[in-house]
Amino acid sequence: MRHQMRVTGSEPTGRHVPPATSRSRPVVDLAIQAALVTAAALLYFLVRGVREGSFDRAEANAHSLLRVEARLGVDIEHWVQGLVLDHDVLVTLANWVYIWGHWPVIIATLAGLYRWHPAQFRLLRNALFVSGAIGLLIYVSVPVAPPRLLDGQYRDTVTELSSSYRVLQPPALVNKYAALPSLHAGWNLLAGLALYRATRRRPLRVLAVAGPLAMAFAVIATGNHYVIDVVAGEVIALIGWFVALRWAARERNDVTAEAPPGLGRSDTPSSGAPCGRAAPTGDRPWPDRPSGTRVRASPHQRTQP
Repeated sequence: MRHQMRVTGSEPTGRHVPPATSRSRPVVDLAIQAALVTAAALLYFLVRGVREGSFDRAEANAHSLLRVEARLGVDIEHWVQGLVLDHDVLVTLANWVYIWGHWPVIIATLAGLYRWHPAQFRLLRNALFVSGAIGLLIYVSVPVAPPRLLDGQYRDTVTELSSSYRVLQPPALVNKYAALPSLHAGWNLLAGLALYRATRRRPLRVLAVAGPLAMAFAVIATGNHYVIDVVAGEVIALIGWFVALRWAARERNDVTAEAPPGLGRSDTPSSGAPCGRAAPTGDRPWPDRPSGTRVRASPHQRTQP
């Protein structure tokens, strides 16, 4: 006589219990993540400020970079800045994007991802760490003066028309010769990638695409970066993203390999998702089965007495 298996809302005896995750101690984990990000940001600015280099070397490197751009036909800094200089509204918009579209956007993105998409938060955090470390090595090795410091050839619209940026980044923590690479452009690209992956809402996805594009334009229009700076910053950011993806995949594989026999990948407590459910890719809530619901097993799951 065949007996039907019944699946109820209760957990079977002996089921693998996942170790404590960030959900079980949110306050402690939040403090740890905030401390990590803050410490990394302070280290980043301190190294940039201490290892500034000389102006003569930074200026020579800047002119070398401009010659490379001229040979490639991408020396469009004058043209880009000319698009906004005759229009006060456009200058103000470019300044706002450069000032308020960077750190505030990155911090807000990290906070939102931590709250609703912990897997994407860790991915973005690790990509920022990796790309920031690469950027620091270049800043220390190859100082490059930004366009705004080249003998009045370009306008420094941010310094001329705004004091807000010096509040967000005090002069003591700013390396004036850290034009290459542009992590303003690179890190906004990372924030856009993480946000796009985390949501299916169209307005947020439009923002995730438009934000990095606006920043790439603004860093040139305000006289802070060259075209090659933007390209280098985004390439370095993508290297950090690739490393973070590989790191996340390796962690998932390690957790799956350590799971007891019979525990499937979907039951592995990875990416901050509840045990037995896959990690979310959008911003929809988890579909829960009402407690006590009985599910008829397939013929292959039925057992003999």
